Amino acid sequence: MKYFVSLFGRDIEVDVDGDAVTVDGKTQTATLGVVAGTPIRQLLHDERSEALALDPLGSGRWLITRRGERVEVEVLDERARHIRGLTGGGERARGPAVLKAPMPGLVVRVQVEAGQPVAAGAGLVVLEAMKMENELRAAVPGVIRAVRVGPGETVEKGQVLVEFESGS
Repeated sequence: MKYFVSLFGRDIEVDVDGDAVTVDGKTQTATLGVVAGTPIRQLLHDERSEALALDPLGSGRWLITRRGERVEVEVLDERARHIRGLTGGGERARGPAVLKAPMPGLVVRVQVEAGQPVAAGAGLVVLEAMKMENELRAAVPGVIRAVRVGPGETVEKGQVLVEFESGS
């Protein structure tokens, strides 16, 4: 099955046929196992095993956590991509207009300010949760419109932390 993955403003074509996974024309063997009752997946590729946490955000968007680093991706299969094209969804925004807290926690650092341009992958806010610091990053390039939190503030899951305008 063919998928289209948007990551840091880049579109990547992924074709999955059993354990054969082709990414941008390069084929590898990979399997993805489920850890029952958790969002944890065990990825085995190139004889290496990695744990990933996959959290659905809706509309084909996922929050993937790997080695403590979080990244938001969009994954569409051919049918969903075709429907989006037919319904005008192909002119979607290049990224979210807000950064929301993925979990409750304490704001440790705010690394941006209003009016500041940011690159895809740039650190925006450091949030402490369960005694671990998590750097929340920009999914796409853009300009910070407003920062809604400050260091020392406690935030709830889903609370808006930063508003921004996505780049083109």
